[in-house]
Amino acid sequence: MEREGDMKIGTYAYDEFIEKVKEFHGSIAPGIVAGGVMVDIAKANLPEGEFFDVICESQHCLPDAVQLLTPCTIGNRWLKIAETSRYALTFYNKYTGEGIRVYLDAKKLGDWPAISAWFLKEKPKKEQSLDRILDEFCRARTAIYGTEKVTVKPSFIASPEKKHSAIGLCPCCGEAFRTSLGERCPACQGRGPYG
Repeated sequence: MEREGDMKIGTYAYDEFIEKVKEFHGSIAPGIVAGGVMVDIAKANLPEGEFFDVICESQHCLPDAVQLLTPCTIGNRWLKIAETSRYALTFYNKYTGEGIRVYLDAKKLGDWPAISAWFLKEKPKKEQSLDRILDEFCRARTAIYGTEKVTVKPSFIASPEKKHSAIGLCPCCGEAFRTSLGERCPACQGRGPYG
């Protein structure tokens, strides 16, 4: 069933996008729905034909929206996560760093109690209504987001040198790693995920 006003996210009808979220993420996540609208807002604010990268300021749900709706993925390194714990993303020119930052604006949630309860964790998840949250996202459209022009710091812009570093074998474990990370692989330097 189409929702009011035939809202679209990316190239998908709203309900079709909800199904894509479920397939990709494993469940219907309000954060990805919000992220989908944020991606559309960012793309609408970019010059036509611009090559862009994306920074997500949260590792929760937002990167999935970017990966669903753009060619930017963590794997191809066009999507980066700079964990600030803010629900925001930035689309920026991969050469100049000039871009647009889009965020879910808590100050604009007064008319959207279900979104507010979800976003600000005002109620436990089991007391929230997913249908109400999704309905409010559909009705709110772009009204609950803020934007600002930004310039990404050069340290976040990938340089060709960083993308193509030499590969060597770690003298401790024998596994291949990027030699720009040290004489030994990060795991053998004590920075691995295992004890």
